[in-house]
Amino acid sequence: MTNKYFLLGLAFVTGLTSCEQKAEESKNDSSYKTPETKLASDVMTPEVLWSFGRLGGESISPDEKTVLYGVTYFNKEEDKSYRDLYTVPVAGGEATQITNTAAKEWGERWTKDGKIAFLSAESGAVQVWEMNADGTARKQLTDVEGGINDFKFSPDESKIVYSKEVKLRKDVHDKHPDLKKTNGRVITDEFYRHWDHWVETYTHLFVADFNRASMLKGGKDIMEGEQWEAPVRPWGGMEQVGWTVDGKNIAYSSRKKYGVEYSLSTNTDIYFYNVESGETKNMTKGMMGYDQNIAFSPDGKYMAWESMERDGYEADQIRLFLLDLTTGEKKYMTKGFDQNVGHLTWTKDSKSIYFISDWHATDEIYRMDIADGKIHKITEGVHNYQTVHPVGDKLIAKRVSMSKPAEIYNVDAKTGEAKEISFVNKHILDQLTLATVEKRWVKTTDNKQMLVWVIKPPHFDENKKYPAVLYCQGGPQGTVSQFWSYRWNFQMMSANGYVIVAPNRRGLPGFGQEWNEQISGDYGGQNMKDYLSAIDNVKAEKYVDEDRLACVGASYGGFSTFWMAGHHNKRFKAFIAHDGMFNLEAQYLETEEMWFVNWDLGGAYWDKKNKIAQRSYANSPHKFVDKWDTPIMVIHGEKDYRIVASQGMQAFNAARLRGIPAKYLYFPEENHWVLGCQNGILWQREFASWLDQWLKK
Repeated sequence: MTNKYFLLGLAFVTGLTSCEQKAEESKNDSSYKTPETKLASDVMTPEVLWSFGRLGGESISPDEKTVLYGVTYFNKEEDKSYRDLYTVPVAGGEATQITNTAAKEWGERWTKDGKIAFLSAESGAVQVWEMNADGTARKQLTDVEGGINDFKFSPDESKIVYSKEVKLRKDVHDKHPDLKKTNGRVITDEFYRHWDHWVETYTHLFVADFNRASMLKGGKDIMEGEQWEAPVRPWGGMEQVGWTVDGKNIAYSSRKKYGVEYSLSTNTDIYFYNVESGETKNMTKGMMGYDQNIAFSPDGKYMAWESMERDGYEADQIRLFLLDLTTGEKKYMTKGFDQNVGHLTWTKDSKSIYFISDWHATDEIYRMDIADGKIHKITEGVHNYQTVHPVGDKLIAKRVSMSKPAEIYNVDAKTGEAKEISFVNKHILDQLTLATVEKRWVKTTDNKQMLVWVIKPPHFDENKKYPAVLYCQGGPQGTVSQFWSYRWNFQMMSANGYVIVAPNRRGLPGFGQEWNEQISGDYGGQNMKDYLSAIDNVKAEKYVDEDRLACVGASYGGFSTFWMAGHHNKRFKAFIAHDGMFNLEAQYLETEEMWFVNWDLGGAYWDKKNKIAQRSYANSPHKFVDKWDTPIMVIHGEKDYRIVASQGMQAFNAARLRGIPAKYLYFPEENHWVLGCQNGILWQREFASWLDQWLKK
């Protein structure tokens, strides 16, 4: 087996052959550790970026002494990933690798008796497996036909709920059995594809009695015949599914609508399925936005969940709601808290809920006390916490920043003081000189204060002049917080010798709901002025060469880049737009999530009496191509169904027809992201070469 842990490319100069040999010799050795490797340089490269281990799935053992987690590594030559499981003491100490197989293990969680249940396709289809806490005695627990997606045991582990794909509609082969080789589709309603796949099946939930003594072959479809899914696509996982503490009900989120109605609505409700009676009840009827991500109090009295108020607004404020399971009373717990909440976790005594919230471009840990509703901020710093798990007077939490990929920390629940315990990527980070990340507040054209991150390259010399890159954020309602990305990675961008300017322009959460909502119906408006305020402020610094500026972005950031190309007044020397909206009229009819374009653009372009919509379409970038005068690179994935590839093709074609230097990077198998290893490295290389071509000559 090829060494799965390293990219074995230009980034490494010593120890490669021995690493491969060591991995082969010790693939069944649970004590195997990732070897130290010498980097060729202390500056980030695409190969180094893709060599980082990607940590996730952390959970706490029943005795609260051990953290279980998984780490994914990519192999460049094979263009594939591997994922193995690890444990580390809650208090910190030596981590132990407990799996090292050619198959991936994921969906890991502890069982009541301290064993580990997980998902694996080792037997051919994805099934539930179990092993001891040290990785020994692997045993397959399910053999469900066609495999499963994910699962959760009931509190007493006498039952299991699992998700599985079901086919409910006839396709052309059912209707025309003699046309076995046709790949045509007959479509009669909206929402025939979503995100990156054609909707040919629905994810349903199944329940079954569970007994380790016998292999589970199947269960009862609790959504039989329903042409909708749970969890909700495209992002939903088992955080949208849960058991009541007494094990009598399965709670799940679903948007129970068809076709056009489905495409127009975000109205996702939480349903209870009673295991004994088989009855299903809508627990959030009349609550019109997203209702999802369920957390039951350990004493069985309450269900907490994340709720949005308005139907059709996917970026509405995320509120914490509480349902009294005895009285049926619903309570809005974060009323007056002008922030989003997420990743809800109860304390063992059911008196408090920990959650993550973004404020001023960092994601911190908060605690709400149920008795009085008071909210306490626990952590503070230049980072993003992503999960939180209470363990006594400590919190086990996953954290990232612009300077560090995800690691696990032991956090003091009172002081917020954090101690790293996982160290998955220490051996790489210790060899790198990283860019410095600085925060500044910039005055906008309407006299408001905007937070802007300024990232200075490794080995920064204030006496030199550097080219600078304006980063335009996607979403559009996505905070430029302390995230770590494997595409829009500010360390990677800056390592190429650039100052990066990353503003939290209008239309982002973390600065109050008014700031977040301003962008809807104002594409091409105040947020564009905010971008220019940021770059104009930073380009005045003596270390920035104002004659060598670029503008880049993806999704709404791609739209922003296209729009800037027609309005920048010769500020920029190069543009890069990834998966951006170019022609808003075409976008309205090409996207699959109609709620998004209806809310953010204001409605259909043919509604001439709709002033908001007409203003949006008047600001479509394709209407300003006559003013384009600057080299532009366009990137798009064929399987991006929210902003389809023709948007990128139109922009590239327009540039070339006007005689403007342009490059089109096209990925036939990628969606709105770039997920493949070699595709990701290609993305970074072409991205950097385009900027170098126009900003370093």
